[in-house]
Amino acid sequence: MMGVGIIGLGHYAPEKRLTNADLEKTLGLTAESILQRSGINQRHIASPEEATSDLASRAARLALADARVDPEEIDLIIVATTTPDCYGPPTAAAVQAQLQAKRAAACDLSAACSGFVYSFVLGCQLIKSGLYRKVLVIGGEVLSRITDWTDPDTAILFGDGAGAAVLGEVPAGYGLLGSDLGVDGSGFDALKVPAGGGRRPASAETVAKRLHYVSMDGYRVFMFAMRVLGDSIRRSLTAAGFGSDDIDLLVPHQANLRIIEAAARRVDLPLEKTFVNIDRYGNTSAASVPIALSEAKAAGRIRRGNRVVLVGFGAGLTWASCVLRWY
Repeated sequence: MMGVGIIGLGHYAPEKRLTNADLEKTLGLTAESILQRSGINQRHIASPEEATSDLASRAARLALADARVDPEEIDLIIVATTTPDCYGPPTAAAVQAQLQAKRAAACDLSAACSGFVYSFVLGCQLIKSGLYRKVLVIGGEVLSRITDWTDPDTAILFGDGAGAAVLGEVPAGYGLLGSDLGVDGSGFDALKVPAGGGRRPASAETVAKRLHYVSMDGYRVFMFAMRVLGDSIRRSLTAAGFGSDDIDLLVPHQANLRIIEAAARRVDLPLEKTFVNIDRYGNTSAASVPIALSEAKAAGRIRRGNRVVLVGFGAGLTWASCVLRWY
């Protein structure tokens, strides 16, 4: 049977950078304490004119160029995002128009910070089924729009950006080899934007109470991540027929440096086999894994035949991991 994997990668981050020194002036925290708590030095912030579709399209163009694929060859576009341009129609439709990918179907996928890995696994399976030949998967976010910049617990974490991957046929034995997707819905309230949806529509009251910004129970999310990341990686490795010693590179969701280090320890992986760029981007939710993956490839950290593990966790509480052999 054919394999299905990544044949092109690209990423984009806005030009503006918000440093810990900048936040020090408004949050009552020192730049050093922010770094110690999170591992973050800076994050990128979209300009007022930029929305998720704009960031996603720029990353997608780079991925298409890397794959040497014309936009009209794309059969499906999946945009994983928590910050769509609007709540309808899908942001993927705007991306399709910006790319002039006229043949492509398009939809959004909502799985928070796990969204790119979810989308990647689903895209691969759609190609394996024979329904499509080439799928464009994008993780894109403008989290600065839903960040409460007066809240020191969340304002230090989030940034904007996008990463994209073109999926297509690769030789047998390469590409996606194992995956693990899941959710613990009992943690639905641990990380959310409380208002703006159907349960609590926007009103003068919700705006006054600042309920349209991210709200997080940091302890619950931290403990969930500490447990689930290692467990999910092991399940994906088992599905692929591999063990921890077979991993050449782990590309995790960049949420918190301590969580990344703990995930590596849980699978007995030295930190030098883990790609980390949280210091320069912060937590970009669904964009986190594809930005890191694109940077890892550009830096020569991924070569043909390498066994690469992707893993993420996020609101829901969701998790997702997969193992691929790079082609």
